[in-house]
Amino acid sequence: MRYLLLTFYTQASGKIDEHMVVSKNIRKKDWQTVNVILDFKECKVIKSMVNGQLATKDWDTLVGYYYPFYTQIIERLFEENGHKMPKSEEPKEVSAD
Repeated sequence: MRYLLLTFYTQASGKIDEHMVVSKNIRKKDWQTVNVILDFKECKVIKSMVNGQLATKDWDTLVGYYYPFYTQIIERLFEENGHKMPKSEEPKEVSAD
């Protein structure tokens, strides 16, 4: 697997749900629906949108933010793509730039 895809959904109550998928490739539909696409082979952010606005595209910030929530998945993605896991960092705030 190469990509980590995250999609945010707003419920009728206003609560936001997050859906995560690990994928070998990016489909056309993903470009329209997915909010965050992380490429673990090239260690770069492909897409980063929060609330319809561009968010940070800093790799270390996004991986550091999602790492506590998806620890095993992120470690496996680094390993499968031939990279060593970077030193763990404190979770970072992701904001629209």
